[in-house]
Amino acid sequence: MTRKWIDDRRSNHGHVSDRPLRPPDGTATVTPDKVDRDRGPDGRPRNDRPRDALGRPLAYGSPDVPRLAEGIRRAPQETIDEAQALCDAGRPFHAHEVFEDAWKLSPPAERDLWKGLAQLAVGLTHLARGNPRGASTLLRRAGTALRRCEPGTFDLDLEGLIAWCDNVSPELRSGTDALGTRADHPAARPPVPAAPRFQLVRPSRRSSSAPDPQR
Repeated sequence: MTRKWIDDRRSNHGHVSDRPLRPPDGTATVTPDKVDRDRGPDGRPRNDRPRDALGRPLAYGSPDVPRLAEGIRRAPQETIDEAQALCDAGRPFHAHEVFEDAWKLSPPAERDLWKGLAQLAVGLTHLARGNPRGASTLLRRAGTALRRCEPGTFDLDLEGLIAWCDNVSPELRSGTDALGTRADHPAARPPVPAAPRFQLVRPSRRSSSAPDPQR
């Protein structure tokens, strides 16, 4: 039983089941409770494999893009700004972690909002990973959650975000483009319109140093 084989099982299935594991070389089975797992400071199991910018686990020893610390309490505007900066940098997986902190730590009245934004960021992650069907599922859920939110909350472009989810999700779900080519084929996948920015730019938010167009 090699560590790499166990890690491959985790990567492919997301967990190690309670059933004994039998490696392909026919050696003795090993039950999960005998596997030497990565653990956090609290002793709980945690996957410490290196990850890429989209959160995908890599082989031990690979260059790592560290995940963000969990459970950070941020002000709403700080949450939005940090998540937008991460998306702009091509790291929607990490943006989802920022929104997930807000989802877990926010008052009940705000949870649909942060949940929907987290799901939208996961949808963007699936798109970047080349998984259009997974993206479709998460974007559909994001649109459902965001519809339950009050328009204009935190100057978010909820109307634009919902419309984008509604327009993109069915196309991705269909699995084909207008010519009947499978959309999950990387070379043939139709281009997806860029998602709108999370927040509208209100006049009150413009930089005071911006020139006055009336002058």
